[in-house]
Amino acid sequence: MEAPRTLIDDLLEEQQRLTAVERFARKHDRHDLPAQARYYRDLIPLEKPGKGEQYAFAVDLDACTGCKACVSACHSLNGLDDEELWRTVGTLHGGHRHEPYLQTITTACHHCVDPACAEGCPVLAYEKDTETGIVRHLDDQCIGCQYCVLKCPYDVPKYSHKRGIVRKCDMCHGRLAAGEAPACVQACPNEAIRIEIVNQADVVAASGNGAHVTPGAFESSYTRPTTKYATSRQMPENARPANDTELRLDHAHWPLIYMLVLTQAAAGAYTASVASGWFAPFLRLPLAVTGTVLLHLGLAVSVLHLGRPLGAWRFFLGLRTSWMSREILGFGLFAGAGTAYAGALWLGWAVARPLAFGTVALAALGIFCSAMIYIDTRRPWWTARATLARFFGAAVILGLHAVAVAAASPVALIAAAVAQLLFAGGQASAEARAIDDEEHPWHRAARTAKVLMPKVRELREIALLLCVALAAVAFMGAPRSCAILSSVAAVGAVLAERLMFFRAAAAPRMPGGVPT
Repeated sequence: MEAPRTLIDDLLEEQQRLTAVERFARKHDRHDLPAQARYYRDLIPLEKPGKGEQYAFAVDLDACTGCKACVSACHSLNGLDDEELWRTVGTLHGGHRHEPYLQTITTACHHCVDPACAEGCPVLAYEKDTETGIVRHLDDQCIGCQYCVLKCPYDVPKYSHKRGIVRKCDMCHGRLAAGEAPACVQACPNEAIRIEIVNQADVVAASGNGAHVTPGAFESSYTRPTTKYATSRQMPENARPANDTELRLDHAHWPLIYMLVLTQAAAGAYTASVASGWFAPFLRLPLAVTGTVLLHLGLAVSVLHLGRPLGAWRFFLGLRTSWMSREILGFGLFAGAGTAYAGALWLGWAVARPLAFGTVALAALGIFCSAMIYIDTRRPWWTARATLARFFGAAVILGLHAVAVAAASPVALIAAAVAQLLFAGGQASAEARAIDDEEHPWHRAARTAKVLMPKVRELREIALLLCVALAAVAFMGAPRSCAILSSVAAVGAVLAERLMFFRAAAAPRMPGGVPT
C-alpha cells in the first residue's frame, strides 16, 4: 500500500517547482542568506523582467565616492587582464568659482536597447538576451575584428590581445540568475549601484530630443542606453567630464590603413585600365595586372587585423546589419571579377569587356562599403561627405599615378598632382576652420592631429610638394623615374592621411573611460 502523503511531501514537491528567484525570496524571508547578502539583497529585483522590460544599472551619484571598489571587484571576479577594465570611475565638474561642482561617476556597459556593438558585428558574436535584456558577448563566436569597439560610443568592448577577441561586461548574468548581485553592486560600500527593471519603451522615449545618459556622453538616441544616473543635487548646465578637453590618440589600426590604401589604389588601377581602352589600349593589361596584385595584397594584409582569422568565413551571418560583412562580400566579389578581367585580357577573351564594367562597379561598391564602416559609427571626424571624399579621392589620385607610371606620361603625372592638390587643399581648409571654431564637430579631432601628430602632418605636406615638383621635372626628362618617385610620395601622403583618420578620430567614451 502507498503511504499517505504528508505536509513534508507536499512542501518538497513544491520546492522542486520553485524558480531561482522564488527560492531566493524564501531564503530572504527565513534570513537563511549568504553572509554578504545583507549588503546586496535590496539592490537587485526579486523577479525577472516581464515583456518589454529588462535589467539595467541604476547609479545613485550622491552615494558614489569614487573609491573604485566596484572596479576592483569587477576586475577580480571576471579574471580580467591587467590592462583590461569593464567598469571605470571618472569625474564630472562644472559650476562656477563661487559654487563649484564635482561629482564622481561609475560606468560600465549600458546594455542598450539598440546595441551598436551587436548591430555592427559581422559574425553575430553579440546577443541581447530576450528574458533579461543583458547584452552578452559570445567569446567563442568572436573573430577579433574590433568593429564593435569602433561602433560603441561608450568605450565598452575591450580587445584582449592575449586572447585575440573582444570582451565586455555581462552584468554578471550568472550571479543574477542565482539570485546574487553583480560584483560591482555587491562591492560598493555605499550601495551606489543597483540593478533595476526598466521598460524598454520608456527608455526609447527618454532617449530622444538630444538626451545624454550623462553630461558629455554620446547622444542617447544612437543606442538607447538603459543605465540611470540619479542625484538630488542640481547639476549645472556646464557640467562636463574632467577629461572632456583631453587630447588623445586612438589606435592606428595599421593593417586597416594598409588595406584601405591598397584596395583603393587597386580600384583606381582597374578603373584606369577600363578607361584606357578608349585612348591607350596597350595600357589595359598592365594596369589590370597592377590592380589585381594590389587588391589581393590588400586583402591579405587585412587578415592581420583579426585576432581569430580562421573564423572570418562566418562573415555572412551579419550581412543584414553589419557594414563589415558587406565590405567583405563586396571585396570578395571585386577580387573575383577583377582577377577574371585581368585573366581575360591576358588570354584575349571577348568576355573582358563585360567583366571590365562589372569590375569597376564592384570596386565602387567595395569602397562605399569601406566608407560606411566608419560613417556608421557616427563619429564627428568620420562624416559621410569627408570619408567618401577621402576614400574615392585616394582611388582617383592613385589610379592617375598608376597611369603615369605605366605610360611614362608627364600629362598623367600633372593630372595626378592637380587632383592631389585639390583634395589636400580642401582637407586642409576644413581642418583649419575646425581648429578655429570650438563648436565645430571636427574641433577636437583637428586639434589632435595638429598638436599630437605634427610630424605626420608635415609628412603629408612634404609628400604633396614632392609630387608637384616631380610632375614639373617630368617634362624636362626621365618621365618614368619621376612618375615612380611621385607615386611613392603619393602613397606616403595617403598613408599619412589615413593615419590621421584613425588616430585623431577622438573616439567618444564615458567620463573616466580608459582608451585601449
